[in-house]
Amino acid sequence: MAEKQYVVFSLNKEEFGIDIMNVKEIIPYEESINVPNTPAFIEGIINYRGKVIPIIDLKKRFNLADSEITKDTRIIVISFDNRDVGFVVDEASQTIRLDDEQIDPTPDIISEVDRRFITGVGKVDEKRLLILLDLHNVLTDKEKEDIARMEIE
Repeated sequence: MAEKQYVVFSLNKEEFGIDIMNVKEIIPYEESINVPNTPAFIEGIINYRGKVIPIIDLKKRFNLADSEITKDTRIIVISFDNRDVGFVVDEASQTIRLDDEQIDPTPDIISEVDRRFITGVGKVDEKRLLILLDLHNVLTDKEKEDIARMEIE
């Protein structure tokens, strides 16, 4: 039985999890600089350890209601294609371990588009479910290309 560790974060009081192996760092929220002519879900860019990285608002990407930035708001930094990208979340609260048998496949009610980034549903206990995401697949290939073009080293 394989066990994986997940970073738990929330968006509008719903809990999500991502494989901890995909997380580079979780940093406090900082205001980003807007970049003209970018998709609505791109909040802007920040200076992260001497590199300019794009910041993606996951609530806008998932068409969820906006909420205010609080002291608990975080940016989860991940790397894909040798590029760092930050994702704004309401809170990154904990890490949790789940065995394979605690993870159900993505439900059939999830559309084919969403299936590319929802990897399953974790059953933490009797009443607590965790939607497991692969943030590498949240963006389409074209969106990844657009982000690569906007980066300034």
